[in-house]
Amino acid sequence: MMIYQEKLIEEPYNKYRLMKYLEKRLERAGLANVDIQRTPLVTRITLEVTNPARIIGKKGRLINELTADIKNTFDIDNPQVSVVEVTDPFLEPRLVAKRAARYIEMGKKVRAVLHYTLREIIRAGALGAEIVAAGKIGAKGARAKSLRVSAGYIPKAGEPARLARVAHIHANTRSGIIGVLVRIIPPGTEFPDKKVEDIVLPKVIDSARGVGRRRNAPPGGSRGPSRGRPGGRR
Repeated sequence: MMIYQEKLIEEPYNKYRLMKYLEKRLERAGLANVDIQRTPLVTRITLEVTNPARIIGKKGRLINELTADIKNTFDIDNPQVSVVEVTDPFLEPRLVAKRAARYIEMGKKVRAVLHYTLREIIRAGALGAEIVAAGKIGAKGARAKSLRVSAGYIPKAGEPARLARVAHIHANTRSGIIGVLVRIIPPGTEFPDKKVEDIVLPKVIDSARGVGRRRNAPPGGSRGPSRGRPGGRR
């Protein structure tokens, strides 16, 4: 019984260590998500990234090196690594949160960053989105507070809440740490007791000015063709 209990504790911890290792190593590849599935024969690791070439490499050299490193570092028998390209970074909470955190660290106004980011998520086709920034927002010495913006349908309780994709990233600013929480309901999500209506953004959000280099530049890679705003889709 003791061995079984230790294994239950050890498995989640090793999975956490592996995910942190991959997040750090694959940062430049635009890592959006890691899925780890263990079976008696293999450990399948699926990486969702914006730039697969940075992981695969010429003739698969880089992905073979990564697989070998995972096997040796984490003592995993027969790991199998596969790569999936992210088609729209604005629908990936981790990439969106990292982008917002980066702008906040650059000194952009937090409220403007949240408005711009929410607009881009909804324009990408999300059925709902929520962004919360919490911490010492403002001048150095200011009290901690939080700002929240949302649009569409975001369930907070019960089984439907599990359909939201969530990420939480920290921005390190001169005044302190600001946490950025992003929740996204991806396109095509169906709710048993709710019909999602077209989203009409408030004017202050719909007219938000870009805060980055290019108005529609996505986090971690190039963006696909614009899909238009819900409520005015073609």
